[in-house]
Amino acid sequence: MGVFEELARREFIYQVTDPGLGKILDSERLVFYAGFDPTADSLHIGNLLVIMGMVHLARAGHRPIGVVGGGTGMIGDPSGKMHERQLLSKDELAKNMQGIKAQLEHFLAMGGKGAELIMVNNGDWLQKLNFIDFLRDIGKHFRLGEMIARESVRVRMASEEGISFTEFCYQLLQAYDFHNLNRAYDCRLQVGGSDQWGNITAGIELIRSLGGKQSFGLTFPLVTTASGAKFGKTEQGAIWLDSKKTTPYQFYQYFIQTDDRDAVKYLKYFTLLPLPEIEELGALVAKTPEKREAQKKLAFEATKMAHGEDAAKLAQKASDWLFSGKVVVLTENEGRYIASEQAPSYKLSKEELNRGVGIVDLLIRAGAFPSKSEARRKINEGAVYLNNQRLQDQNYLVGINDLHKGQIILIRTGKRKYYLIVVE
Repeated sequence: MGVFEELARREFIYQVTDPGLGKILDSERLVFYAGFDPTADSLHIGNLLVIMGMVHLARAGHRPIGVVGGGTGMIGDPSGKMHERQLLSKDELAKNMQGIKAQLEHFLAMGGKGAELIMVNNGDWLQKLNFIDFLRDIGKHFRLGEMIARESVRVRMASEEGISFTEFCYQLLQAYDFHNLNRAYDCRLQVGGSDQWGNITAGIELIRSLGGKQSFGLTFPLVTTASGAKFGKTEQGAIWLDSKKTTPYQFYQYFIQTDDRDAVKYLKYFTLLPLPEIEELGALVAKTPEKREAQKKLAFEATKMAHGEDAAKLAQKASDWLFSGKVVVLTENEGRYIASEQAPSYKLSKEELNRGVGIVDLLIRAGAFPSKSEARRKINEGAVYLNNQRLQDQNYLVGINDLHKGQIILIRTGKRKYYLIVVE
């Protein structure tokens, strides 16, 4: 199977500028690029589909270029945005570019094979441009009517805020990026999200007008959830690829909570699992959705891609211990990891545990229930679990023997409320 067919079967293909691109990708080795906005020192899972598209192309032998917008990032792409962005300082941009470069290199390495990443900063050429020369040599190839007609511009012009001349010119600069890469690296393909279509085609037209080599564009779809929400958005904010911003456990939890209707699609998008295996998991979703086999595989594979196999295994084990009801044996480090990931937690001294603490008192102290009477009632109803074992003795004394690996005790009330008791 060629890479274009692979991408098509995985539902990556949204638009292509040339119907012959598939044959070209299968018969030639192209240099391609994707651009990333350096507004933070980490990418997030909203960038993940483009990153995975790069991984597939690189695995097929095509050479990837990651363009970080050190120049365009000082202006801001209006595509998909309703407000003008705050401009970043050069120091902020430099820090952000380093973080993005490391993440792209990680994902391409996790892909297992393929050409090495070329990483460039478009500020290296854009900041050297002379304004008059740029208008004379580049600006004359753009028609105002076409620029205004682009969706990203139309939406902003119709908004209350409008669009500044600075952002309006963004499309010229991205088009110039493609032209410059075409000339310097023989780059002939740009990939990006569907909101980049106008910017990509502008670049292709500029390359053609300036006599450059034939170039192409490929866009990927906007990822949404089955409920229509934007993929990657939570009440807590963005899901970052940086483990310091979003831990591997939190990353795993986001994916394991995927709706049944999205599970197969996300397996195609965000994992490198073979398509026949994904089809088998899809059959399990239809047959036994309560087992959530597809979501478990998705969460593990996506976390492995983002954070490595060891982090994925630890996140999986933590999730099993907290949510599956299984009695899972943890190492000391794993126990501490779970304790650091989960809140709320309550600390007890070894001296107290040696004496024994009544379960009702402990439930109140940990904040599980507002009153002793409610705590007793929930115990009688079988709604309280100690280390994933149902507890129905109101007079039970929690002691040192209840510590898992000598460090933590897990209390669960109902289906999903957890409280960690940590020994000091």
